[in-house]
Amino acid sequence: MARKSAAFHDLLPVMAEQLGGEGLINELCNGFQLLMDKEKGVITLDSLRLNSSLLGLRDMGEAELLSMMTEGDLDGDGALNQMEFCVLMFRLSPELMEHSLSFLQHAFHNQFKTC
Repeated sequence: MARKSAAFHDLLPVMAEQLGGEGLINELCNGFQLLMDKEKGVITLDSLRLNSSLLGLRDMGEAELLSMMTEGDLDGDGALNQMEFCVLMFRLSPELMEHSLSFLQHAFHNQFKTC
């Protein structure tokens, strides 16, 4: 499983608590927009390399970035679409996952389609 820096890992539960479901999904959508390849509309390994420092991931090495892409790429196309990115962020935050099934269902149902 890919690992994030401790500071980023700890931020998601805090964001969820402070922003609520809708706010957290909006922030994840913003994060996706920052990391994605603007021409392709998905996060590629190259766009992740170029933009990862914008989200505090500057300390991640090449192997960690590749692992993150591999773990998140649910459809096997070599890139992360917006849904795959959001799911990956939840999966990489065990504390958030422990308490988030109903939160996630509600937030995705109400907000993901507006991103």
